[in-house]
Amino acid sequence: MPSHRAGVHWTRTSADFGYDTYNRAHEVRFKDGAIVLPASSAPAFKGDADRVDPEEAFVGSLSSCHMLTFLAICARKRLVVDAYDDSAEGHLEKGAGGKLQMTRVTLRPRVVFAPGTKVDAATLAELHHRAHEECFIANSVKTDVAVAPQA
Repeated sequence: MPSHRAGVHWTRTSADFGYDTYNRAHEVRFKDGAIVLPASSAPAFKGDADRVDPEEAFVGSLSSCHMLTFLAICARKRLVVDAYDDSAEGHLEKGAGGKLQMTRVTLRPRVVFAPGTKVDAATLAELHHRAHEECFIANSVKTDVAVAPQA
């Protein structure tokens, strides 16, 4: 199986290194630095709201993996998909032992099938269930990941 790599680069830009003053802005690098994602901690943790925080990236990763798995299943079944949108939401809460963790993520996929592609509600639910069961990222985390398809 292939390995997957990402790099992180941070340099202090603040005059001092106190908890309230050091910069959280950094870069997450992919493809040997060819793709750079501006990142930071969440604003609640003194981060930059104009950058992606790790919690958002986590939710995005789950959403993206579910979609890609769903599309692969549909393609194998010759169910033509024209569009797919998701409005995923994750919740950072205190878990067991009082530690902050992503306790749950809800995916809200909305799928548009091509004209002539007939998919009833039960079939759509089964496709999403199978995509969830096969999603590499969902299988890799202990966070409860729910799928709530949107009509």
